[in-house]
Amino acid sequence: MSTKATGEQQGSRPTPVPSPQYASTELDVWTMMNQVAASVNAVNLGQGFMSYPPKEFIKRAAQEALAENTHNQYAPPRGHPGLLKQVGIHFANRLARPIDASSELSIHAGANEALLSVFTAFLEQGKNQEVILMEPAFDQYTPNIIMAGGKPVYVPLRVQAGDKDPSKDVISSHDWKLDMSELEAAINENTRIIVVNTPHNPIGKVFSREELEQIGDIAARHNLLIIADEVYEHLTYGVEHISIATLPGMWERTVTVGSAGKMFGVTGWRVGWSVGPAELIQPTLSAHIRIVFTSNTPLQEGVASALKLARENDFLNIQRQEYEHRRNRLMAIFDDVGLPYVVPDGAYYLLVNAAAIKIPSDYSFPDFIEERGPNFKLVYFFIKEFGVSGIPPTEFYSEPHRHLANDYIRFAFCKTDEGLNDAAKCLQSLKKYLRETS
Repeated sequence: MSTKATGEQQGSRPTPVPSPQYASTELDVWTMMNQVAASVNAVNLGQGFMSYPPKEFIKRAAQEALAENTHNQYAPPRGHPGLLKQVGIHFANRLARPIDASSELSIHAGANEALLSVFTAFLEQGKNQEVILMEPAFDQYTPNIIMAGGKPVYVPLRVQAGDKDPSKDVISSHDWKLDMSELEAAINENTRIIVVNTPHNPIGKVFSREELEQIGDIAARHNLLIIADEVYEHLTYGVEHISIATLPGMWERTVTVGSAGKMFGVTGWRVGWSVGPAELIQPTLSAHIRIVFTSNTPLQEGVASALKLARENDFLNIQRQEYEHRRNRLMAIFDDVGLPYVVPDGAYYLLVNAAAIKIPSDYSFPDFIEERGPNFKLVYFFIKEFGVSGIPPTEFYSEPHRHLANDYIRFAFCKTDEGLNDAAKCLQSLKKYLRETS
């Protein structure tokens, strides 16, 4: 048989087929919008990464940890002892209870891996077990749940702003309400978990004590695990962040997830943690060991040093003030150009209602945008015509509820003053596209 013939024969052989879950070549929203932004050199207020460096004491902590030879090998799967100690101190203060770092904590490769570990630990493959998500919901929740063998069930937050019209009036993140009867109606014999994200991405809502008590009561009645995603716990503006684990009877059924990346502005370090009773953390740790085994050692030690120094230099309060300044600056920019928004009480995102933008009827959109619907078209138009990028929040919704976000764009304000000032200049051009309103 000739080489050519062999090659042709081999070329006709079938190739391995991936799982349908991962076979899609559709671009993720972050890559897509970053590419569109780069094509016009837009000011990037889309993805929530910081456009400024971390404080010197944070960088120095990592540099010193990397220079220490003993930090270049595997850390114990539960976490490096120094970081376990410091996270334990942090949560003992936060939750007002002693924390046993040897059994009630686990260190993870970022908060997202912590979430995946909890889902994996408490969802059984093939049992059709369900997880309640409140929409809009961080876009990693759904694939993590499916990967762990579960089924996401969605209950949307809905705007209840009285006589205010969100398309014309500035509203509060607290105006986004969870209907507790709708939440309870979504629970059945297969439900295992409720995810509570506060402060909330992308709304900026900080759930009140009353709301958390109601959610907790429902979880207790149905014996559900609560996953408290609190990665923005220290970024609140004029309101109190309450950890649901501090409410009566909730510690026993809650795993709280946190992030060094969000706390210190080092999202690339990928260090996070989970905290809760030993009965919940042990299976979470077992799943973590199977997923990544351990997290990187030098940056764990760097975070440990940063946590200790942050308490000494009041870093978290100073950082909160800096973020509040950025939030107020971005809100002022949209006040100036005449677009209403949702005032965030926490996190670092601003949802802007752009219903007043009139896109010309003959405007041309590429197929990869056209096929994703009106919200993607709105964001694409914003980037291309005004030179400021955002994220379409319909990506945080299931198909039946996406219409709730069609008029919104999410912008991140974890950016430099220079970047926000550049955005202000670019957005002046949008005024000519505003619809006339009465």
